[in-house]
Amino acid sequence: MGNNPNFLGEDRGIILAADVSHINDLRKLAELGSQVGGVVAIKVGFSLALRYGLPPLVKAVKEVTGLPVIYDHQKAGTDIPAMGKPFAEVCLDAGIQGIILFPHAGPKTLESFIKATFDCKLTPIVGLVMSHEAYLAGEGGFIIDDAPEIICRIALSAGVRNFVLPGTKPDIIAKYCQGSLSAAKPANIMMPGFGSQGGLIARAFEASRGHFQFPIIGSAIYKSANPMAALEQFVAEIRA
Repeated sequence: MGNNPNFLGEDRGIILAADVSHINDLRKLAELGSQVGGVVAIKVGFSLALRYGLPPLVKAVKEVTGLPVIYDHQKAGTDIPAMGKPFAEVCLDAGIQGIILFPHAGPKTLESFIKATFDCKLTPIVGLVMSHEAYLAGEGGFIIDDAPEIICRIALSAGVRNFVLPGTKPDIIAKYCQGSLSAAKPANIMMPGFGSQGGLIARAFEASRGHFQFPIIGSAIYKSANPMAALEQFVAEIRA
């Protein structure tokens, strides 16, 4: 599809989630990521984007590190299909390299946002299941239980090889990594939910074996009394 599906450049590593409020905090987290081996990307979300705009955020990261920047719109892919192109173009102009999509608006929107992302030479990252409780209908949520499977199949057929699965739910990780995603081995599996949400890296890695594995970790690092030590501990876990 015109871009490198493993744009992170490694088969294992930490994605730092910069769910912080101020650009100086983002800069500090990016500096930390540049100092500790094992970090593969910086993820920014809506809070920073709404406050500062995407271009200044990417600039702040790139001033201190060459790590790729992922944008998590929380949740992109919930609009009409026609919005895929302008969304991807905004991300391209800002210097974003990967875009997380949670396509709750249906298959046409999913297909449109994936195509637009690829057309802009960016990497689409498709979310299948979120890490919090009561997401799927079977656990008390709004999303029917077989929706992620349908999303997964459509994304795979469109060329997507980067997916988000919940680090808090190793049974869900295993279901997809050893099921539908087996056809794409190795896919990039990005997993939030560690630290305050209680996910365990060892269990998530066992469930996603055979794929490239990337825990997404934020507050457990930047809210720590010693962020450097916290990050080094997580790096030691993924290397173990």
